[in-house]
Amino acid sequence: MLKTLALALALAAALAFLLIVAAARPDTFEVQRSASIQAPPDTVFGLINDLRAFSTWSPYEKKDPAMKKHYSGPVAGRGAAQAWEGNREVGKGRLEITDVAAPSRVTMELHMIEPLEGRNTVVFTLQPHAGATHVTWSMHGPAPYISKLMGMFFDMDSMIGRDFEAGLAELKRVAEAR
Repeated sequence: MLKTLALALALAAALAFLLIVAAARPDTFEVQRSASIQAPPDTVFGLINDLRAFSTWSPYEKKDPAMKKHYSGPVAGRGAAQAWEGNREVGKGRLEITDVAAPSRVTMELHMIEPLEGRNTVVFTLQPHAGATHVTWSMHGPAPYISKLMGMFFDMDSMIGRDFEAGLAELKRVAEAR
């Protein structure tokens, strides 16, 4: 009985330690990946600033080719939006372009509804460099407690970063073919 009590106390202490460490993690997160694309900034910008063109290279299209999408607002630029509902890998959400500085930056608001509620800012920056365009895809936002706790077991930067890397590789392929 004493052994069982000691084991229970040790497990409770380990759980409390885990919960305290999770609570001490940063209140925000950022994921960022970059690529060099052998195409002019205007070409790359057009593939990001128009959400229908965005769909031609987005890594999430491959995760659910049958996803249901609805576009609203202008075709491109500030106010252009896409709502989607898909399988477990892509979930349900909405993406809206909130600010544009052609051809160097596109800022978007990502509102995930499922599988986890969240609002994050997505920024694409484009810089001409030696005949190519250096593209950085970043996302940042608040890290609620559940995200902090999940981050103790899953490397969110790596998971989201893999999607960004795949998307940038496809963006590169599409832009360089134009």
